[in-house]
Formats: sequence, structure tokens, C-alpha cells
Amino acid sequence: MTILTMNIIPNKHEQIADYLLFMWQTEDVLRACKLDLDIVRQTLVDPLPVSDEEKSKMLDWYEGLIMMMKSEGVQEKGHLQINKNMIIELTDLHLRLQKDPKEAEYMATYYHTLPYIVELRAKSKVKDIPEIETCFTAMYGYLLLKIQKKEISKETQAAVNQIGKLLRLLTERYKTMYQEEE
Repeated sequence: MTILTMNIIPNKHEQIADYLLFMWQTEDVLRACKLDLDIVRQTLVDPLPVSDEEKSKMLDWYEGLIMMMKSEGVQEKGHLQINKNMIIELTDLHLRLQKDPKEAEYMATYYHTLPYIVELRAKSKVKDIPEIETCFTAMYGYLLLKIQKKEISKETQAAVNQIGKLLRLLTERYKTMYQEEE
């Protein structure tokens, strides 16, 4: 995943999982730029073959995120509250889907994913994070391994494949829920 232009930001309401992973990556990229707008401009914005107007919009967006990261104290680690809120919203939806008798497909996928979630939580230092956040953390870790071109074990690939299935279904249900609210 590479940050190119504002046009490639995944649509939050149609691709919530991709959007959240994109935002987590953006937080890390801004940290790599030391939350310095000049570094962001030089490395992320200026090299792009886009109009000055689009560059200005991008720089404003990055600046807003940097300001939020500083004000929320997530300069070195952690996630912005807007991203935490997405996890909360998706966790709420996940819990509602578990109670819905019409969601047999979601429940079957969840039960196939549950052993991986349990295993990941057992390995984690933080034990009380929501299952959905565990899934996103696993997917983000996987994406980082891919970006770094590191070897991925068959076990990790199997876990990521199954977690991906659950997050795809959750994304579909989120999209449907959002469309029904409009």
C-alpha cells in the first residue's frame, strides 16, 4: 500500500477495512516523517505528478492529521481517536451480527476465525483488546511483512486468509448498514 494521492484513499463507507488499514499506515508514515510538515511535503507531496491545488489539499490533510496526532499524544505509537472510533463501531456491528439469527454465514466465518483470534490474543501483551481490533492488528502486521518483503509462514498465511474472510464480510455488512442509514 502506497500513499499516492487523495484520490486513492479507500472509501470509508464502502471499504471500511481498507480505509482503517490505510489510516493506520498513514499514522506510521507521518511518524516516519517525524510529524514534520516540511518532511511530509518533500517526501510525500512534492514528488507527485499532481496539480498544485491537489498538493495543497494533501498537505492540509496531512497537517490536520499531524495536529491531531500531537494533540492526542500518539506521536510515537497508538492510533488517533477517529480510528479508535472505527474499531468501536465495527466491534459493535460484529457483536450485533453475532446475535442476528439471519447471519449464519457471518457466524460460520467467525467460528472458523475464532481459533486464530484466540491464538493471537494469547501471544499479545495486551489481553483486553476487542476481537475485531485483534483482526486488524494481524492484517496490519501482515501488510508490514509484505512491504518489508519478509518471509511469511504457511501458518501466518492461513490465519491472515481466514481473518481476511471475516473482515470482508464485516465490511460488506458495514456497507449495507451505511446504505440503509442514508
